[in-house]
Amino acid sequence: MISSCGPSETEKTDSEKEKTCTYTYDHQSSVMGWTAFKFIDRTEVPGTFTRIIVKDGGAMSDAKRLIQSLSFSIPIATIETQNPERDAKIAKYFFGTTAIETITGNVKELKDNGMVILEITMNDITKNVTGTYTLEDGDFALEATIDVADWNLLTGLQALDKACSSLHKDPNGASKVWSDVELSFKTTLHADCE
Repeated sequence: MISSCGPSETEKTDSEKEKTCTYTYDHQSSVMGWTAFKFIDRTEVPGTFTRIIVKDGGAMSDAKRLIQSLSFSIPIATIETQNPERDAKIAKYFFGTTAIETITGNVKELKDNGMVILEITMNDITKNVTGTYTLEDGDFALEATIDVADWNLLTGLQALDKACSSLHKDPNGASKVWSDVELSFKTTLHADCE
């Protein structure tokens, strides 16, 4: 008769054990970008905000839950297009027409199909915005498109177009600034894994 003194199941080696991670939001890795369009052929005007104030729900073991806890506030004075004259005109004519000082919002939901729902407030109007996202190994990226008309900002857009009309004319002499704006946000969560 043969007997065994050890456990019947083989113990997992350290490399086979699942890692447990705690995620925290990293302000330094975050970039908020946008792309507006001018001319009939929709020439891109890319930009960023150099400051975004993000609040989160604290350290979490679930990266998705942490992203869903994010809320943000963006001072419009931090707009950056690599053209100081353009930045001043956007602040004065587009945002200044309605006295917007900040854009606020939050991540409402990350769906399993890669869709994200944001809540964005500008000009005292709050709207839900649907976009797409990826979240892999703590790297989060989202993209969404808004129409500034949804926040009653066409007056500001028209004021900006008028102030920049000599710069916004295409070869046919037509001036055009589009009301849709593409948004992007990227961040890398800090992961502390055991």
